[in-house]
Amino acid sequence: MTNRENTPRKRLKTAVLVAGSWGTALATVLADNGHEVVMWTRGQAQADEIRDQHTNSKYLPGAQLPEALTATTDLAEALEGAQLVLFAAPSSAMRQVASAASSLVARDAIIVHATKGFETDTLERMSHVLAGELGRSQKEIVVLSGPSHAEEVVKKLPTTVVVASEQESFAEKAQDAFINSCFRVYTNKDVTGVEVAGAIKNIIALGTGLSDGLGFGDNAKAALITRGLAEIGRLGSAMGANMMTFAGLAGVGDLVVTCTSPHSRNWRAGSMLASGLSLDEVLERMGMVVEGVRTTKSAKALSARFGVEMPITDQLYEVLFMGKEPREAVESLMLRDRTNEL
Repeated sequence: MTNRENTPRKRLKTAVLVAGSWGTALATVLADNGHEVVMWTRGQAQADEIRDQHTNSKYLPGAQLPEALTATTDLAEALEGAQLVLFAAPSSAMRQVASAASSLVARDAIIVHATKGFETDTLERMSHVLAGELGRSQKEIVVLSGPSHAEEVVKKLPTTVVVASEQESFAEKAQDAFINSCFRVYTNKDVTGVEVAGAIKNIIALGTGLSDGLGFGDNAKAALITRGLAEIGRLGSAMGANMMTFAGLAGVGDLVVTCTSPHSRNWRAGSMLASGLSLDEVLERMGMVVEGVRTTKSAKALSARFGVEMPITDQLYEVLFMGKEPREAVESLMLRDRTNEL
C-alpha cells in the first residue's frame, strides 16, 4: 500500500449547495464517511425536514438520511469554516449560487461540483462558471461524475464514479473525502471530457426514453446509445477532451446507466414525450430539473460553433422546441444519407 492509502481519513467540515436529489445523496456519502456536513437550501420547510426528520421527501422519497446530516437556509452558516464545498445546483442556477457564495468560501477550501450541463447563454462548462465566480484557477475545480443514480447511492448500493481536476492533488483530496466501500472513486485529469460526457449523455437519454416510449425496442436503443457516444466523442474531441475519457465511467458508463434506467429523469421525460404530452406538461409533471432539455439547446449551439455533426441532438431539438413528431424524428435519423461508421 502507498502512504496515502495508509493515511487515516481527515474529517472535513463540508457544505453542500443545494439540497436536490443528487446533492442530498452525495451529502449522505460524506456524512457516512464521518465528515461534518451542512446542506444549504432556500426552502425553510425542506431545511427543517432534513434536520429534524432526516428525510428529503420531495427529492428522495422513502430515503432515510444520516442523523448527523443537517441543513440550513443561511448560506453564511453553511459555508462557515467549510473545508470542502460541493456545488450541486442545476446548471441554470450555478452562476447565481456561486456568486452568492463567492465571498463566503474559504480560500483553501476544496471546490467540487457534480452538475451535468452547460450554461445556456454562455455555453460555458460548470467548472468555468465556478472558477470565474469564485475567483479560482480552473485547475482548482474538481468535477464529480459517472454512472450514479441518487436513489441507489442513498441506499448504499455499489456505485463507482470519477473525480476530475487538471491538478491531480485536488482530485485526490476529493477522492479521499468521498470514497468508501459502497462508493468507489477514480481520479482523472480530463475535466473537459468528463464535463462534456456528463452533459451530452442527458440528451441521448431523452432520445432513448423517447424510443422506448414509442416501443421501438432494444435494437433502436442500442443504436442510439452507440451513435450517441459518437456524438459525445466528436464534440468532446473538438473541445479538447481526451477520447479515452469517453470509454470510461464518465463516458460510456454514465451513458448506459442514464439511457436504460427509469431512475433517469431524462429517460422518463423522453418516455412521457412519446406518450403525446407537450414539453411543458412533461416538465410540470416531473417537478424536478431535466438537464437534458436545456443541454439540447446548448449542444446544438456548440455543434455549430465547433463545426461538429450531431444528428441525434438536432432531431431532439426539433422535437423539444420546433414541434416535430417523435416518430418523424426517428425516421429522419434512419433515413440519413448512408455513411461509414468510423
